[in-house]
Amino acid sequence: MKKIVSGVTIECIRGNIVEQPDLEAIVNAANAQLRSGGGVAGAIHRAAGPGLEKECRPLAPIKPGEAVLSGGHNLPNSSVIHCLGPVYGRDKPAAELLANCYRNALRLADEKGLASIGFPAISTGIFGYPVEEAATVACRAIAEMAPALKHVRTVRFVLFSEADLAVHRKALEELPEER
Repeated sequence: MKKIVSGVTIECIRGNIVEQPDLEAIVNAANAQLRSGGGVAGAIHRAAGPGLEKECRPLAPIKPGEAVLSGGHNLPNSSVIHCLGPVYGRDKPAAELLANCYRNALRLADEKGLASIGFPAISTGIFGYPVEEAATVACRAIAEMAPALKHVRTVRFVLFSEADLAVHRKALEELPEER
């Protein structure tokens, strides 16, 4: 499923974030120390190799809503953008912090001149953010940023489960149509 907002194609697919060779950047749902962990962070670090963690050490720690950029190392993508999403029920205001992850990642990608970026469902794993709310926040934040983007032309949600894909497709469908 795809939707075009201010010239930016936003799409949702089911897949593995580390297997997106046509994207210039992928986003890591990172921990504050930018180290390997479970879920998306573990998958990205395993696929990228030890150079990623070494490069990230001086960039850490980051706060909820912040994003930093690194190289892709052994990934098929030139860049990884690391975002620390909010822990639901602890980091507040959760929706604003989560939206900032998407805004800051897009800003970094655009500043670097990247045309395409892939996002996981940030904060919806062990950080406990309800997927429906997170998908709505993410889609709105991307749509709000779209008119300001000069380089980014493709934004892809890469969802691991069929259930997460369905929720993100619904949130994307609810965005206003391009006029």
